[in-house]
Amino acid sequence: MGAKTGLLVYADGDVPDLLRQVDAADLERTFAMMRRLYPDWEIAEAAGSDLWDGVYPPDGTAYAASWSGVEIVCDRRVMIDYPSQLPRRLVEASAGRRAVLHAMHSVVDWLAFAVWEDGHLIRSLSLSPDGGIMENIGEPLPFELPYWAGDRPADVIPWPGEDEEPYPLPFHPLDLGEDALRALCGFIQEGRPQPDDVDADGIELHGFLVRDPNGPDPAEKEAALKRAVEAMGPPRIYSMGPDGSLIERDSL
Repeated sequence: MGAKTGLLVYADGDVPDLLRQVDAADLERTFAMMRRLYPDWEIAEAAGSDLWDGVYPPDGTAYAASWSGVEIVCDRRVMIDYPSQLPRRLVEASAGRRAVLHAMHSVVDWLAFAVWEDGHLIRSLSLSPDGGIMENIGEPLPFELPYWAGDRPADVIPWPGEDEEPYPLPFHPLDLGEDALRALCGFIQEGRPQPDDVDADGIELHGFLVRDPNGPDPAEKEAALKRAVEAMGPPRIYSMGPDGSLIERDSL
């Protein structure tokens, strides 16, 4: 599994139904939405993407689209461990409509999703094998029920040499994450598509460079990353031993 998402959707009704009806999103309308959601931030137009590829944009970039009845923002900044702590300005934007947050990262098997109705949080879940269940607010939604009932156990094979311990969660977060994405937004990132899935790669998103004026300077972040890489030691190379254990080899 390699799916990653940082997705926030506002809608006047059922998100999948509304996304099946959209056409090309107007740039000026989308720019206006971005200014409402990121007031006083620096926003500049950039290359766009589509809903299939754009759900996990590069750091500092957002992909977005605004139509009558439904709006989308893809931004890594919404990938937070506690969805209930989504910035107030983003929650307030759901007044009079539904908001859906979906965040997932396959490297750490982390999933978070949340639903607000008219600005009120009705469901939030965030979990990973390392962090456990970090947030669990509200009643489980229908697509979750088989997982909590034990009908979708995690099928994870430990890497050779690892302790043969069971997966620390009763189900795999990424499996639930795909079902959550389909139920809440109408499409998936991995798995078998269904005939009525939203055509995510056919929905074009506008691109924006978005910078918080009170946040760290991008050049400083890049310089800090470069210094960290330079401070790293030489790579460590391993090979598989006859018993399945990992044996470190001399660097080439």
